Amino acid sequence: MAVTATPPATRPPTAPSRTGAAAVTAALVLLVAALAVVDITQGTAAVGAGEVLKALTGRADTADASVVVASRLPRMTAGLLVGALLGMAGTALQAVSRNVLASPDTLAVNAGSYLGLGLVAVTGVSLPLLASSGVAFVGGLAAAAVVLGLSGLGAGTVRLVLAGSALALGLTAVTEALLLLFPQETQGLYRWNQGSIGQNGFDGVLQIAPLGVVGLLGLLLVARRVDALALGDDAARGLGVPVRATRVTAVVLATLLSAAAVTLAGPIGFVGLCAPALVRGLARRFHGFGRVRASLPVTALTGAALVLGSDVVLRALVPSDLAVAVPTGVVTSLLGAVFLVVMATRLKDTAAAAAPDRLRIRSRAVFLTTTAVLVALLVGVTVAAVLLGDSKLLLGDVVNWAQGRAGRTVAFVLDTRVPRVLAALLAGAALALAGTLVQAVTRNPLAEPGVLGVSGGAALGAVLLVTTVPSAGSWGVAGAAFLGAAISSVVVFGLAARGGFQQNRLVLVGIGVATGTTALVSLLIVLTDPFNAAKALTWLSGSTYGRSLSDVAPLAAVLAVGVAVAAFTRVELDLVSLDEDTPRLLGLGLARGRLGFLLLSVLLSATAVAAAGTIGFVGLVAPHAARALVGRQHARVVPVSVLLGAVLVCTADLLGRTVIAPAQLGAGLMTAVIGTPYFLHLLVRSRR
Repeated sequence: MAVTATPPATRPPTAPSRTGAAAVTAALVLLVAALAVVDITQGTAAVGAGEVLKALTGRADTADASVVVASRLPRMTAGLLVGALLGMAGTALQAVSRNVLASPDTLAVNAGSYLGLGLVAVTGVSLPLLASSGVAFVGGLAAAAVVLGLSGLGAGTVRLVLAGSALALGLTAVTEALLLLFPQETQGLYRWNQGSIGQNGFDGVLQIAPLGVVGLLGLLLVARRVDALALGDDAARGLGVPVRATRVTAVVLATLLSAAAVTLAGPIGFVGLCAPALVRGLARRFHGFGRVRASLPVTALTGAALVLGSDVVLRALVPSDLAVAVPTGVVTSLLGAVFLVVMATRLKDTAAAAAPDRLRIRSRAVFLTTTAVLVALLVGVTVAAVLLGDSKLLLGDVVNWAQGRAGRTVAFVLDTRVPRVLAALLAGAALALAGTLVQAVTRNPLAEPGVLGVSGGAALGAVLLVTTVPSAGSWGVAGAAFLGAAISSVVVFGLAARGGFQQNRLVLVGIGVATGTTALVSLLIVLTDPFNAAKALTWLSGSTYGRSLSDVAPLAAVLAVGVAVAAFTRVELDLVSLDEDTPRLLGLGLARGRLGFLLLSVLLSATAVAAAGTIGFVGLVAPHAARALVGRQHARVVPVSVLLGAVLVCTADLLGRTVIAPAQLGAGLMTAVIGTPYFLHLLVRSRR
């Protein structure tokens, strides 16, 4: 599943190229200057261009001068600095990895920095800005090292994005758990993670700027060696270039630049991906930009233009009082998500849609034994989940409650706990079945509702309804979740179907859509009061808190239909999962069958999200484990996968409710911690 994307070969620049490159650079300088001027004039205070000019020349009154000097100029300067730092970091990472999708986002650098700062925040220690930058640097560098080690430099575009996205999900889940457990110590950290260039004075900019200068000078010193890497490792060694040392140096310097930007403004998403790509397009026409030393300043200007442009557009389209609350990083993440999807549709995919696993044949005795063990586990976990929690009960209490003879306290506990247990069981089963269907139809071992953006679309639809119609009922939330999941799945499967559901394109488009939905959910969280950050974090962490039987009813109905359909069409599922030709030879309508199974998987995912929030990786782990246990016949895979999903989510919910009681963690956070290593293991195994 290798997708290689090497930078274009550099050629000696000609005079016309130098002239054109100089003109392009001058145009970028003018664009950035214009955006900076416009950005200074925007804000909530009634300080227009005339007052700004007076403030800059010292002729404004005290109030106007204070607004300009203390707020708007620092904001504009921070946008310039952050965009430049991220643009240069992305250039360095793409050059040393020979990967057009390498960036601080796709290498999980931002997620590593987020976790590092979160760990420091929970200790209650207040660090100065430069010390915080050091913590962010260590966390980001460690994450980048893991991603590059797992994906392999130059081993493939999609592998790097998959490894980075999976690790980012796991690290972010741990950080969000810290936010839920230590709300006072980490106050404001969630909002910071959305990325905002707003500043109070120039102190932060003045402290971070020297780090940017150090990173730029370091990259300029190793630029010639980095250029040699584009020729290939063997050719670079032949020229006397220490390949490993050059890569390590460039990655460290790029991480330093990214950590400096993250410390100043939080993660401003995808600038490090988009800016180098735009400059790479210019390099095809103006060959002078093909060298790292020449492209670094141009990429810095492009990154600054992207950040300032996003801030200007945001403040132009959104009323001033609301624009203040919207982080700039949300806007850049939306742009980056679109960019990632476009890149996915253009990259050549050399990996055909292969069967998920080798053909395994297990005996009937193995299947029956496995099923019996899983049923016993399910019963045991369900009983434990009902009895354990902030209040421990006995089986006799449950029997009395079922007969209507329980006391008021016991009745209250079970009235709130039983729906939670049912939501966890049914959501796990539904997500596992959805993952089984998607992997069979796409013949992609890495496909699952969360990775493909289906769960993100469902979460966006549900959150949008809850924020606009707080009185919406459970069926309404389920319907909104299905609509959101349907829209995201149409985008993902529609774009991926053009190449026959090739696994690289499918997953890459899914990651782009998932990124976009996450940005939109963050935007809704920031802009709405009824759905505040704490409640949103609880929802997005996959919590069953506060669920009632009416919330579970839509999920139970859809799951019953899904299991019945999967059982009735088990042979058709087997044929669809084989290849493109066999179903057609047997007279099966492949397109119609695929569409039906995908619609069912979307419906299952949407109702699971509506009932239990966003729970990731269950649709990946359960089908894989089922095929490993009982083979690839879907008559056996479906029941085993459903049982595994139910056990996994119910166990995760039980642990989240009991291990650190009375505090609680969402089941989605627990499954992310479990699923991330498994996902990375699959990547390593497929690489071998």
